[in-house]
Amino acid sequence: MIGVLGALLHPALLALDPEVAHGLTLKALRLAPAGPPPLDDPRLAIEAFGLRFPNPLGIAAGFDKNAEVPDALIRLGFGFAEVGTLTPLAQPGNPRPRAFRLPRDGALINRYGFNNAGADAAHARLARRQGRPGIVGVNIGANKDTADRAADYAAGIGRFADVASYFTVNVSSPNTPGLRDLQAAAALDDLLARVTEARDRAAAEAGARRVPVLLKIAPDLDEAALDDVVRVARARALDGMIVSNTTLARPPGLHHRDVAPQTGGLSGRPLFAASTRVLAQVFLRVERQFPLIGVGGVEDADTAMAKIRAGASLVQLYTALVFKGPRLLREIKRGLVQRLESSGGTLAAAVGNEAEASRIR
Repeated sequence: MIGVLGALLHPALLALDPEVAHGLTLKALRLAPAGPPPLDDPRLAIEAFGLRFPNPLGIAAGFDKNAEVPDALIRLGFGFAEVGTLTPLAQPGNPRPRAFRLPRDGALINRYGFNNAGADAAHARLARRQGRPGIVGVNIGANKDTADRAADYAAGIGRFADVASYFTVNVSSPNTPGLRDLQAAAALDDLLARVTEARDRAAAEAGARRVPVLLKIAPDLDEAALDDVVRVARARALDGMIVSNTTLARPPGLHHRDVAPQTGGLSGRPLFAASTRVLAQVFLRVERQFPLIGVGGVEDADTAMAKIRAGASLVQLYTALVFKGPRLLREIKRGLVQRLESSGGTLAAAVGNEAEASRIR
C-alpha cells in the first residue's frame, strides 16, 4: 500500500521545492497504513555486524533525520533503515534554500548542516518502536557550536544504546565547518576511542549486547589519508565502515552547470564512480576484518551489484529514490535475484570479488 501511494504522489512531488517535497513525503509515510514488510527472496538475505538483513538495501542517513518513519521505510521494502544524523541538541541547520536537484544528472546537492530536533525527541520515537521487527541504525554527529565534538559523539552513543541496531559515526558531512578534520589520524583515534568506550560502558551498565559501531567517510580522501583512516578503524576494532558520504567535487560532465556551483555535498549518479573506487580501496585495506556498506550513486541492480562486487556487504541509497520513486526497491531486488540466478552464486560470495578491478576504475 505504501508503494502504491508513493507511486501516485511521486510526479507531483518532483514539481515542488526539494525540501518541501521531502517534508510531504515524510508526512505521507507517517500517515500510510501499517502492515507487514514485503517478503524478500531468501537469496537476498545477508549477515553483517552480527545482524541478519532480509535484503541488502538500506535507506541512507539524511532521509529520516528525526527517526519519524523507520518502520514505514522497512514496510516499503528496505532491508534496514538508518536515521539521523542526530546531534545531542536540536539545531536548525543552514539557511534555506539548502537542497537542489540536478535531474538530468540524477543528482542532488545539499547543505542541510545536520538540521534535526535533537537526540531526546528521536530517542522517544525509537523507544516506542522497541519490539518491532526491522534493523534501524542511528547516525550520530556533533552540534555545530559544540566545544568538544568527540564528547557529542560519545553522548550520542550513550543516549541511543538501548534503541539502536547499530551506530554510524558521521565525520564526513561537508556541511558542518571543520567536521571532516575529524578524519585526520590523531583526531579520529581519539574520537573512536571515546566512542567505543561509551558503547562498551553502556552495554555493561545495561547488561546488553555491544551495539556495532560503523564509521562513515568522505569520498574525497587521498590514498595517504585513506591509509590512516583504515588503520585507525582497524586498530580500534570498529565493526564496519560506510563508503561514502557526499562529495565536494563537481565532475566536469554535469549538465546543470547553473546549479553545480551551489555549496554543499553532491550525491547521486555523478558520485558513483568515485565512491565505488574508494569502496574497493577500503575493502582491500580492511582485509575482511569487518564488513562495509557501499553508498553513492546506487540507482539500479547493476550499480547495486557493482558496489557488492567492489566490497560492500550492504548498500544504501537515497538520491535515486527521489527521482525514481518507491518502485525502485522492487526493481533492484528483482534484478539482484536475476543476477544470482545467472551466476549460481550468493550475495556473500560476490562481496569484493571485483575489488581489485574496481579500485583502479
